[in-house]
Amino acid sequence: MSKITAAITGVQGFVPEYKLTNKELETMVDTTDEWITTRTGIKERHILKGENLGPSDMAAPAVIELMKKTKTKPEEVDLLIFATVTADMIFPAAANLTMHKAGIKNGFGYDINAACSGLLYSLATASKFIESGQYKKVIVCGFDKMSSIIDYTDRTTCVIFGDGGGALMLEPNTDGLGIQDSILESDGSGWKHLHQKAGGSAMPPTQQTVADNLHYVYQEGQPVFKWAVSKMADVSRDIMDRNNLSPDDVAYLCLLYTSPSPRDS
Repeated sequence: MSKITAAITGVQGFVPEYKLTNKELETMVDTTDEWITTRTGIKERHILKGENLGPSDMAAPAVIELMKKTKTKPEEVDLLIFATVTADMIFPAAANLTMHKAGIKNGFGYDINAACSGLLYSLATASKFIESGQYKKVIVCGFDKMSSIIDYTDRTTCVIFGDGGGALMLEPNTDGLGIQDSILESDGSGWKHLHQKAGGSAMPPTQQTVADNLHYVYQEGQPVFKWAVSKMADVSRDIMDRNNLSPDDVAYLCLLYTSPSPRDS
């Protein structure tokens, strides 16, 4: 029997209509279009507007369109994995809300909370369900409403993040196509450079934590960026070595990293 691999058979993105431009940010925080552009390359970011809206409200239309693209009926979806750090609620999972809104009833779903790494972790996890032969159609979503945890008086973070994401369909393949290998690593010692101080069980929300702005992203950009770039280079080399590839064999390298670091100067 040929080896089963997980092939990506469809991709669908979604971003909200509203665009927060650098010019608008100039009226909100001490920054300029030139400062943002030269340090991040970002000109605008999409923001989800409206009451009581969360990542599932962006993911559901993307999943519906993805199923149309791949000629998949909602009842054929076995599993939906949702990568997010800004789930609509603490529970139920954004995956469950998305499945409900997209009409998926026969499968199951859960969230993976791993920030920038979440989509990669979810993709690797989903591929194993396919490779096992247990499931035929698995959807991976990566969506965040970062605007809900961004301090728009902090120019080191508010210029970077926006709202939106994408959805992928994974299906079995026996022709040697699809995901071939992965290396996943994490280092919890760096938590102090990138975290959200309040809102978890260690520091539950109170009037004081809200007043102290402790529910926003806290980031020390330079150490985060330096560590990410060096580790991405390391694992890229390691996975090439493990698969007997040289740099000349690689036609395309795509870095999935969502938090560039503006120099605060």
